[in-house]
Amino acid sequence: MEMSLSGEFLSVVEQAAIACAVSIGNGNRKHSDWLAVESMRHSMEHLPIDGTIVIGEGERDEAPMLYVGEKLGLGMGHPAIDIAVDPLEGTNLCATGAPNAITVLAASEKGGLLHAPDLYMQKLCVGPAAKGKVSLDATPAENLKIIAAALHRKVSELTVVVLDRPRHDNLIEAIRSAGARIQLIGDGDLSAAISAAVSGTGIHAVMGIGGAPEGVISAAALKCLGGEIQGRLVVDTNTASREKAEAMGVDFNRIYFTDDLAPGEHIVFAACGVTRGNLLDGVHTFGDGVRTASLVLNRRPRRVRFIDTVHVNEGEDITVRF
Repeated sequence: MEMSLSGEFLSVVEQAAIACAVSIGNGNRKHSDWLAVESMRHSMEHLPIDGTIVIGEGERDEAPMLYVGEKLGLGMGHPAIDIAVDPLEGTNLCATGAPNAITVLAASEKGGLLHAPDLYMQKLCVGPAAKGKVSLDATPAENLKIIAAALHRKVSELTVVVLDRPRHDNLIEAIRSAGARIQLIGDGDLSAAISAAVSGTGIHAVMGIGGAPEGVISAAALKCLGGEIQGRLVVDTNTASREKAEAMGVDFNRIYFTDDLAPGEHIVFAACGVTRGNLLDGVHTFGDGVRTASLVLNRRPRRVRFIDTVHVNEGEDITVRF
């Protein structure tokens, strides 16, 4: 499944990025998201898969397309796979022209991706060097010492990504007191989680509370990269939401590790940059085409591919720009 469908999924995220790139900086995040959703849904209609959305735009009554449970592809007779999508991670980033907006898709064999409820999750993401050494139960200072030792660095040389939210005031203070640097972001902790597992991005960990669905997609990428995510679902004050989550088998006291969130053995992860970021460049247009920067990950066989593509317009007298 992985190698045969990698190209198909690459095209899906590329086309979604190109579609929503026209809205960069227009200030309308809902329009940006709609462009990505519409493109991604259309691209997957005729894929040779029997696909089911397990993480998407919400429940069926909340989303007209890419809703949880929606069937995609040509159906029976083709590989049965579960699909998790974030058509535009960083809708605000795209709408304001800020860095790190990406289009994302993860897929695995049936049951290979946790059907996470739309709740918050406390997360800790690290790269391969610190995998199996950090703990969500440890303090930020303790984890930072472990990460620094694993990377042969000083704590003062580490950069931790944290979502810029009031709920993280204490966490931010703890990280700063420990001596590490912080990169506060408005959105995009999925992109940051991937960056933490890729050497050279300047990101060494992600800490804090973000969306649980994004945690599952992050787990799929980190499993391919050899990194680690640990997550604990945060109790929702909404009683109905908690009851629904518990009916799905959610344990609010449990730490979910990478293999709990993405237990699949055959995983494909694809992402394409919309705006320029730490990991991927954004969409660039020129007179005769569009240039995209994408990342495709495979679990078996393990492959990490950074793909630079020039999508050339039809015609005879065209120019491809470097």
